[in-house]
Amino acid sequence: MPHVRYIDKTREYYKAQGYEKPYRWAHFDDVPFAPLKKPLSESRLALVSTSEVALRTWDDQRTPLEKGESGNVYPIPSDTAEEDIYSQSKSYDRFATSLEDVNAFFPLTRLKELQAAGRIGSLAPTMHGVYNAYSQRKTRETDAPEVLAKLQAEAVDVVVLTPV
Repeated sequence: MPHVRYIDKTREYYKAQGYEKPYRWAHFDDVPFAPLKKPLSESRLALVSTSEVALRTWDDQRTPLEKGESGNVYPIPSDTAEEDIYSQSKSYDRFATSLEDVNAFFPLTRLKELQAAGRIGSLAPTMHGVYNAYSQRKTRETDAPEVLAKLQAEAVDVVVLTPV
């Protein structure tokens, strides 16, 4: 399967929607990545996703945001079963991917397998969903600090980021 040129497709999509300015991708001169402080096999890992993850076990099938219980950041327990996870996202390229394989956008089952095999030390008790805000400033100034605080509170060493 050929690769998907997401930057071009996103610009074309926004132009077709009537936006006057082309979509501007986030750009940072300094990227806050850091080398691991200990081996991955001894590290605690968390998953953070913008795939609009929802759980079938939520009482009334509304997301925390729809119920007024959450800002853009919401918890997903790491012991959630794969069959209870799905995405309500409508903002993905339906021609290039699908939401049928949960592990394509929220690979919790694969991470549990890596933990069982000793490749990662442990999973944090909480994974995190972040609703698409379409605002780089809101993401940088509000959502990212909130996610960071939650990760630090659970002593997370490594984060896997997954979008849709």
